[in-house]
Amino acid sequence: MKKTIFILMLFVSGYCLGQQLVYEPVNPAFGGNTFNYQWLLSSAEAQNGFEDPNSILDREELTELERFQQDLNRQILGSLSRTVFNSQLGEGLQEGTFAIGDLALEIFETPEGLVINILDTSTGEQTQIVVPN
Repeated sequence: MKKTIFILMLFVSGYCLGQQLVYEPVNPAFGGNTFNYQWLLSSAEAQNGFEDPNSILDREELTELERFQQDLNRQILGSLSRTVFNSQLGEGLQEGTFAIGDLALEIFETPEGLVINILDTSTGEQTQIVVPN
């Protein structure tokens, strides 16, 4: 009995065929099929439990008076900052180091253009602005 099963297994194994397995990614960002994009996006959005606090849908509509007040505040603050900037730096941007309140400005010229480093001395935050030539 055992011999017949063994002989049968030998004959059957001779007729078995195999193929090479090839990996194909699902995500289109990694070379997968581009038709998977929408499915992946909707699946991720369905699993996302976080809410965006700045979402347009949840935001209250402002009245005309409130929008006018915000616009006026922006214009006044912009005008005030231009006045302070011009009084501190004079005409145009000049190279050097300047202090305006809690901000430390460092302005210098590089081959890429004019570089402005801004450091908030109260919080330690800093940013760099490059104005190309």
